[in-house]
Amino acid sequence: MRCGGQVFLSVIICVFSLGSSAEGFFHKKKAPTSVADDYFKKLGIEKPAKVIRAPDFALDAISGKRLFLKDWQGKVVFLNFWATWCVPCRQEMPMMERLQREMKGQGFEVVAINIRESKRGVQKFIGELGLTFPVLLDKDGKVSEEYGAWAIPLSYFINRKGEFVGKVDGPREWDGREAKAFFLQLLREKN
Repeated sequence: MRCGGQVFLSVIICVFSLGSSAEGFFHKKKAPTSVADDYFKKLGIEKPAKVIRAPDFALDAISGKRLFLKDWQGKVVFLNFWATWCVPCRQEMPMMERLQREMKGQGFEVVAINIRESKRGVQKFIGELGLTFPVLLDKDGKVSEEYGAWAIPLSYFINRKGEFVGKVDGPREWDGREAKAFFLQLLREKN
Protein backbone atom coordinates (compact mmCIF):
# COMPACT_ATOMS: atom_id res chain seq x y z
CA MET A 1 0.00 0.00 0.00
CA ARG A 2 1.72 3.18 -1.18
CA CYS A 3 -0.52 5.67 0.60
CA GLY A 4 1.23 5.90 4.01
CA GLY A 5 2.82 9.25 3.18
CA GLN A 6 -0.28 10.35 1.31
CA VAL A 7 -2.49 9.60 4.32
CA PHE A 8 -0.25 11.64 6.63
CA LEU A 9 -0.16 14.52 4.15
CA SER A 10 -3.94 14.29 3.66
CA VAL A 11 -4.57 14.40 7.42
CA ILE A 12 -2.30 17.44 7.75
CA ILE A 13 -4.09 19.19 4.87
CA CYS A 14 -7.48 18.30 6.40
CA VAL A 15 -6.55 19.66 9.84
CA PHE A 16 -4.94 22.86 8.56
CA SER A 17 -7.62 23.58 6.00
CA LEU A 18 -10.50 23.48 8.46
CA GLY A 19 -10.23 27.20 8.97
CA SER A 20 -10.25 27.99 5.27
CA SER A 21 -13.58 28.67 3.64
CA ALA A 22 -14.55 26.98 0.41
CA GLU A 23 -16.60 29.65 -1.34
CA GLY A 24 -18.82 27.20 -3.20
CA PHE A 25 -22.32 28.65 -3.34
CA PHE A 26 -21.89 31.01 -0.41
CA HIS A 27 -20.58 34.49 0.20
CA LYS A 28 -19.87 36.01 3.57
CA LYS A 29 -22.90 37.60 5.16
CA LYS A 30 -23.36 39.90 8.14
CA ALA A 31 -23.86 38.44 11.60
CA PRO A 32 -27.32 37.07 12.41
CA THR A 33 -29.82 39.68 13.50
CA SER A 34 -32.83 37.76 14.86
CA VAL A 35 -33.28 35.44 17.83
CA ALA A 36 -34.13 32.61 15.40
CA ASP A 37 -30.80 33.12 13.63
CA ASP A 38 -28.88 32.84 16.90
CA TYR A 39 -28.23 29.15 16.20
CA PHE A 40 -26.36 30.09 13.03
CA LYS A 41 -24.02 32.18 15.14
CA LYS A 42 -23.66 29.63 17.96
CA LEU A 43 -22.83 26.82 15.53
CA GLY A 44 -20.72 28.98 13.20
CA ILE A 45 -23.04 28.32 10.25
CA GLU A 46 -22.53 30.51 7.20
CA LYS A 47 -25.77 31.64 5.57
CA PRO A 48 -26.10 32.15 1.81
CA ALA A 49 -26.37 35.77 0.69
CA LYS A 50 -29.42 34.89 -1.42
CA VAL A 51 -31.75 31.95 -2.02
CA ILE A 52 -29.83 29.27 -3.91
CA ARG A 53 -31.21 25.90 -4.94
CA ALA A 54 -28.87 23.00 -4.17
CA PRO A 55 -27.70 21.45 -7.46
CA ASP A 56 -28.98 17.95 -8.01
CA PHE A 57 -26.52 15.11 -8.51
CA ALA A 58 -26.52 11.36 -9.02
CA LEU A 59 -24.11 9.13 -7.07
CA ASP A 60 -23.95 5.47 -6.18
CA ALA A 61 -24.73 4.55 -2.59
CA ILE A 62 -22.74 1.91 -0.74
CA SER A 63 -25.71 -0.39 -1.41
CA GLY A 64 -25.06 0.00 -5.14
CA LYS A 65 -28.28 1.93 -5.73
CA ARG A 66 -28.02 5.17 -7.75
CA LEU A 67 -29.38 8.07 -5.68
CA PHE A 68 -30.13 11.68 -6.49
CA LEU A 69 -30.31 14.68 -4.15
CA LYS A 70 -33.90 15.16 -5.34
CA ASP A 71 -34.73 11.77 -3.75
CA TRP A 72 -34.83 13.67 -0.43
CA GLN A 73 -37.01 16.55 -1.71
CA GLY A 74 -39.43 17.58 1.03
CA LYS A 75 -36.95 16.69 3.80
CA VAL A 76 -34.37 18.74 5.66
CA VAL A 77 -31.02 17.39 4.44
CA PHE A 78 -27.71 17.48 6.30
CA LEU A 79 -25.27 16.95 3.40
CA ASN A 80 -21.77 16.08 4.60
CA PHE A 81 -18.56 15.70 2.54
CA TRP A 82 -15.90 13.52 4.15
CA ALA A 83 -13.13 10.92 3.82
CA THR A 84 -12.05 7.96 5.97
CA TRP A 85 -8.54 9.39 6.57
CA CYS A 86 -9.94 12.67 7.96
CA VAL A 87 -9.71 12.59 11.77
CA PRO A 88 -12.34 15.34 12.35
CA CYS A 89 -14.69 13.45 9.98
CA ARG A 90 -14.30 10.30 12.07
CA GLN A 91 -14.96 12.29 15.25
CA GLU A 92 -18.21 13.87 14.05
CA MET A 93 -19.75 10.80 12.34
CA PRO A 94 -21.04 9.14 15.57
CA MET A 95 -22.74 12.43 16.52
CA MET A 96 -24.30 12.64 13.05
CA GLU A 97 -25.55 9.05 13.48
CA ARG A 98 -27.20 9.88 16.83
CA LEU A 99 -28.81 12.97 15.28
CA GLN A 100 -30.06 10.89 12.32
CA ARG A 101 -31.58 8.24 14.57
CA GLU A 102 -33.33 10.84 16.72
CA MET A 103 -34.74 12.99 13.88
CA LYS A 104 -35.20 10.68 10.90
CA GLY A 105 -38.93 10.15 11.48
CA GLN A 106 -39.50 13.92 11.45
CA GLY A 107 -38.48 14.52 7.82
CA PHE A 108 -34.73 14.80 8.43
CA GLU A 109 -31.94 12.98 6.59
CA VAL A 110 -28.17 12.89 6.99
CA VAL A 111 -26.51 12.15 3.64
CA ALA A 112 -22.74 11.63 3.62
CA ILE A 113 -20.68 11.92 0.42
CA ASN A 114 -17.32 10.20 0.50
CA ILE A 115 -14.69 11.83 -1.70
CA ARG A 116 -12.62 9.62 -4.03
CA GLU A 117 -12.19 6.51 -1.91
CA SER A 118 -12.79 2.83 -2.60
CA LYS A 119 -16.11 1.23 -1.81
CA ARG A 120 -14.34 -1.42 0.24
CA GLY A 121 -12.57 1.12 2.48
CA VAL A 122 -15.75 3.13 2.96
CA GLN A 123 -17.75 -0.02 3.83
CA LYS A 124 -15.17 -0.93 6.48
CA PHE A 125 -15.38 2.58 7.98
CA ILE A 126 -19.20 2.48 8.04
CA GLY A 127 -19.13 -0.92 9.72
CA GLU A 128 -16.66 0.21 12.38
CA LEU A 129 -18.81 3.19 13.33
CA GLY A 130 -22.20 1.49 12.84
CA LEU A 131 -23.50 4.19 10.50
CA THR A 132 -27.02 3.78 9.11
CA PHE A 133 -27.52 7.00 7.14
CA PRO A 134 -27.03 7.00 3.35
CA VAL A 135 -23.38 7.09 2.27
CA LEU A 136 -22.71 8.01 -1.36
CA LEU A 137 -19.48 7.53 -3.31
CA ASP A 138 -18.09 10.48 -5.28
CA LYS A 139 -15.50 8.35 -7.08
CA ASP A 140 -14.26 11.05 -9.46
CA GLY A 141 -14.77 13.99 -7.06
CA LYS A 142 -16.94 15.98 -9.48
CA VAL A 143 -19.85 16.52 -7.08
CA SER A 144 -17.43 17.44 -4.29
CA GLU A 145 -15.76 19.98 -6.56
CA GLU A 146 -19.11 21.46 -7.60
CA TYR A 147 -20.02 21.87 -3.94
CA GLY A 148 -16.63 23.42 -3.11
CA ALA A 149 -15.48 20.62 -0.79
CA TRP A 150 -11.81 21.64 -0.74
CA ALA A 151 -11.56 21.30 3.05
CA ILE A 152 -13.33 18.53 4.94
CA PRO A 153 -15.49 17.86 6.75
CA LEU A 154 -17.81 20.25 4.96
CA SER A 155 -21.55 20.24 5.62
CA TYR A 156 -24.45 21.91 3.85
CA PHE A 157 -27.97 22.23 5.21
CA ILE A 158 -30.81 22.11 2.70
CA ASN A 159 -34.42 22.96 3.50
CA ARG A 160 -37.55 21.09 2.41
CA LYS A 161 -37.70 23.19 -0.78
CA GLY A 162 -34.22 22.05 -1.83
CA GLU A 163 -32.58 25.41 -1.03
CA PHE A 164 -29.33 25.99 0.83
CA VAL A 165 -29.87 27.23 4.37
CA GLY A 166 -26.27 27.18 5.55
CA LYS A 167 -22.84 25.61 5.43
CA VAL A 168 -20.16 24.70 7.94
CA ASP A 169 -16.45 24.00 7.50
CA GLY A 170 -15.16 21.59 10.11
CA PRO A 171 -16.77 19.38 12.75
CA ARG A 172 -19.40 20.40 15.28
CA GLU A 173 -21.20 18.75 18.18
CA TRP A 174 -24.09 17.62 15.95
CA ASP A 175 -26.01 15.84 18.68
CA GLY A 176 -25.72 18.80 21.08
CA ARG A 177 -28.54 21.04 22.28
CA GLU A 178 -27.85 23.94 19.87
CA ALA A 179 -27.57 21.69 16.81
CA LYS A 180 -30.79 19.85 17.63
CA ALA A 181 -32.62 23.16 18.16
CA PHE A 182 -31.26 24.41 14.80
CA PHE A 183 -32.53 21.34 12.93
CA LEU A 184 -35.89 21.37 14.74
CA GLN A 185 -36.28 25.00 13.65
CA LEU A 186 -35.64 23.96 10.02
CA LEU A 187 -38.12 21.09 10.33
CA ARG A 188 -40.83 23.47 11.57
CA GLU A 189 -40.49 25.80 8.59
CA LYS A 190 -43.28 25.60 6.02
CA ASN A 191 -42.63 24.37 2.48
